[in-house]
Amino acid sequence: MKIAVTAMVIFCVAVLMAMTGRGGGNFYVLVLVTAGTTIYQAATIGQLILVATATTALLIFQKHKTVDWKLALVIDPPTDIMAFVGGYYAHVFSGTTLKFVFAVLLVLASLLMLRPVQERTSKNQRRLGFWQRRYGNYEYVVNLWLTIPITAAIGFVAGMVGVSGGSFKIPLMVLACNVPMRIAVGTSSVMVAATALMGFLGHTISGDFNAAWAIPLVVVASVGGLLGAKFSIKTKPKKLKLIFAYTTLAAAVLMFANVMISVSK
Repeated sequence: MKIAVTAMVIFCVAVLMAMTGRGGGNFYVLVLVTAGTTIYQAATIGQLILVATATTALLIFQKHKTVDWKLALVIDPPTDIMAFVGGYYAHVFSGTTLKFVFAVLLVLASLLMLRPVQERTSKNQRRLGFWQRRYGNYEYVVNLWLTIPITAAIGFVAGMVGVSGGSFKIPLMVLACNVPMRIAVGTSSVMVAATALMGFLGHTISGDFNAAWAIPLVVVASVGGLLGAKFSIKTKPKKLKLIFAYTTLAAAVLMFANVMISVSK
């Protein structure tokens, strides 16, 4: 019965998160911890769910040409490597510490995305480390000196906590690199799947995998991810940005509440 209720919640989260290119690991972890799993098991299962939902959503985003593969292939490898390291060394920190740090980062990500930033075409910057990228009708400049270290740090934290890092990569692409929101969402699905897979492998090697919970939840979440991607294509970019910001803030509030409950026990 507990797994069935959890599956229903996971399905709803998968639909909403796939719309914004986040995957939803922060919510998955919170739901699973509330259902009674340990933070380490929740992190492992959450990342497997992320792999499944991001992959199904990617099928829709690729069909509508909103995935910048070259951008993903350049900025995502540091995240994936550090996600594996973070997942493997997650036990170095207490569960409460991981939850608290994660909640603080979520608040920061949500506040950044609430800023009224206009999507714009970037000027040419022919300098070392500044990648002038053109995709479809869009042009944007990727500051690799800033982006690569940040994505590596995102991967380490994401791997530890059991999320994909989409909550932080979307603001990075939109705010720092001027990537249009719709392209950022589609491209994020690629990075979500890759980062989550590496984090999942790191946790699994440490012995945190629970197949009885993981298998049914992955199936349900995959269907939700497919539906969410379809809704995303039909939603205006400004609305996607707001949905992203408010759901991220909600996740932070819930995680803070979970930390307070854990400390008071």
